Amino acid sequence: MSLPLMDEEFLTNPYPAYEPLQEQGPVHRMVLPSGLKVWAVVSYEESREALAHPLLSKDIETSVQLGYFDREMSEGGTPRLEDSSVGQHMLNMDPPDHTRLRKLVTKALTARGVRRLEPAIEEISGTLLDAMEQRAAESPDGSVDLVAEYTSKFPVQVLGKLLGITDEHFPVLVSLTTAIMSDDDENAGANMAAFGKHLAGMIQVKRAAPGDDLVSALIQARDEDAKLSDVELISTVFLMVVAGYETTVNMIGHGVRALLNHPEQLAALRADPSLIPGANEEFLRYEGPGNRATLRFATEPFELGGVTIGAGEYVSVLLGAANRDGGQFACPYQLDVRRSTTGHLGFGHGVHYCVGAPLARLEMEIALRQLLTRFPDLALAVPDSELTWRKSFMMQGLVRLPVRLHKP
Repeated sequence: MSLPLMDEEFLTNPYPAYEPLQEQGPVHRMVLPSGLKVWAVVSYEESREALAHPLLSKDIETSVQLGYFDREMSEGGTPRLEDSSVGQHMLNMDPPDHTRLRKLVTKALTARGVRRLEPAIEEISGTLLDAMEQRAAESPDGSVDLVAEYTSKFPVQVLGKLLGITDEHFPVLVSLTTAIMSDDDENAGANMAAFGKHLAGMIQVKRAAPGDDLVSALIQARDEDAKLSDVELISTVFLMVVAGYETTVNMIGHGVRALLNHPEQLAALRADPSLIPGANEEFLRYEGPGNRATLRFATEPFELGGVTIGAGEYVSVLLGAANRDGGQFACPYQLDVRRSTTGHLGFGHGVHYCVGAPLARLEMEIALRQLLTRFPDLALAVPDSELTWRKSFMMQGLVRLPVRLHKP
């Protein structure tokens, strides 16, 4: 069985496709857009189990070398493999290598560590909102694209502060990130190779002139302590840019859209801004940026949700389905900014739980609080049905989000 993955309706709203699947069972045999056959997990309990299962490996390169990838690819499919120059990052590793790389990055991304960036993040948000208001004032109908003017620029500038990446690098990095996260499997490897080449040049320059930033710290770990290889260094920066940009752009866009479509929930946040951190967790549950977790493969046969996963078979956890499982969350298709979302899987689970979660939470809190405070009359400028979505099964994101900042 396969989902209508390339169907425009599915890309806009995949959840109706998930409901009948959950009624039929927690695990289903499906085919991804690339043609890869996988076991898709749609229930909360089984998703949580799969994300931390000791017999599921993230070392996809090994699965390719063992021939599993070719074996599980449908005839005529287009394999989507990461280029080796950027693929050796923690998301593609199991312990102990995963643990080694994660420790290097975690030092800078603890909740306490990212709080030092709070003044800079608030300044970034305020400056972007100033520019966005000016752009709206110049628009004939007073509307402005929130994605183009705010949600896409915000994480770029925050990542620049964290990683020490200067402005001239980001146009090409963002362009390649967008291409990589699309469903263009045929060109994915070439785009990743181009990304890696650009990062290698950037790192060479930064090695000569280090700063107080994460990339400089990683270079120092490479040069002085030999805790990571050159390829691991480039791959780690690649992961930080791609994950840090994509998730934040879509988290903020989804949250704003959800609020503008639920005025009673928006009113609750305006009346009590202290609800914003909890509301952001609900946005991650209700409509997170990631449709599915990255792939895992079985190192040995095991049982999951009543089916046998064979050795070398791939598992894809559908996060959007798991986070709307009525067995875990009451009234899962309702947005409730006062809901307790403890245990949602928006940031994953297990050893691969998102290392950047503290920064993502802080970014979203500041971005949303300042936006709602600055523009109390914020509203959609077009009907929700006219919004367009990116063609990607991996990441769900809006192409544009036209809004009006003030009443006409």
